[in-house]
Amino acid sequence: MSLDVISKCGHDELASVFVARLKKSGELIEMVESLQPPHTIKEKWVLIISTLIGCPVACQMCDAGGAYHGKLNVSELLGQVEYMVRRRFGGLTVPVSKFKIQFARMGEPALNDAVLDALEHLPQRLDAPGLIPSFSTVAPAGREVFFQRLADIKRRLYHDGRFQLQFSLHSTNEGVRDRIIPVRKWSLGQIATFGRDFYEAGDRRITLNFIACREYPVDPSVLMTTFDPEQFLIKVTPLNPTYSAERFGLQNELQEGYAEEPLWLEPLRKAGYQVLISIGEREENRIGSNCGQYVRVVKENERHLSGAYQYQMSDSEVG
Repeated sequence: MSLDVISKCGHDELASVFVARLKKSGELIEMVESLQPPHTIKEKWVLIISTLIGCPVACQMCDAGGAYHGKLNVSELLGQVEYMVRRRFGGLTVPVSKFKIQFARMGEPALNDAVLDALEHLPQRLDAPGLIPSFSTVAPAGREVFFQRLADIKRRLYHDGRFQLQFSLHSTNEGVRDRIIPVRKWSLGQIATFGRDFYEAGDRRITLNFIACREYPVDPSVLMTTFDPEQFLIKVTPLNPTYSAERFGLQNELQEGYAEEPLWLEPLRKAGYQVLISIGEREENRIGSNCGQYVRVVKENERHLSGAYQYQMSDSEVG
């Protein structure tokens, strides 16, 4: 194994966060497994793996930003998956109808070419007919070759709806996007152009993700004139409790058991867009599996947030 799991937090019936030390560098990363009730593990199982050691992007709501120490290699990427699969099933056979691997825990995946190599290897390394890789990105500028190769891999290995591509937009205002995601990145128009070429009949619609936050404006007319509802869907997620969100004074617009949804969604529904509102279990916030970063807690012994990081890390089940 290319890594040693040193700590675990959570519980096996909902979600667990694992902190691992890379054998090559000694750096810490983390990975997550999640069951999503009411689905059973035979129906849906989600793994969320790190692609970088920290992240250079430093999005306002993310605790992984601001501390970047390099890229994971293919062995380290696959090692996260294989650890969680073996722990759960005893081998590399995954008897799950919908088995999602999200490249979305620590790090912007489009900044690491080894992610593409891992996608090439996954179908051979695992016996997993339900495998659906999920790639979430802010679309950093200068990575056009990466994205073209990603499209080629999808067409060869993950066609017919077995790949999920998500762009994290959060606002339709380009100035606000620059504040939220403080790196050079594709404009909305560039994302739409790539999506038109990427999408093929039978694919899952490309997800445009927005965190429901009062400080992040969304103009539905911009979306309607830029993105084809036959190729793109709209996903709204709550602002999960993180140290970064607290530091920037961000306010959540979407709560568990929401009575009102953002007003900008209704025009999009009327225009024919599929709209998903994705709110995880509140217990996942307390575990820290939604959008936190336990590596910071392990390394810096920071205070716990209200509603997040409530579980204690334990080494009782790792080794």
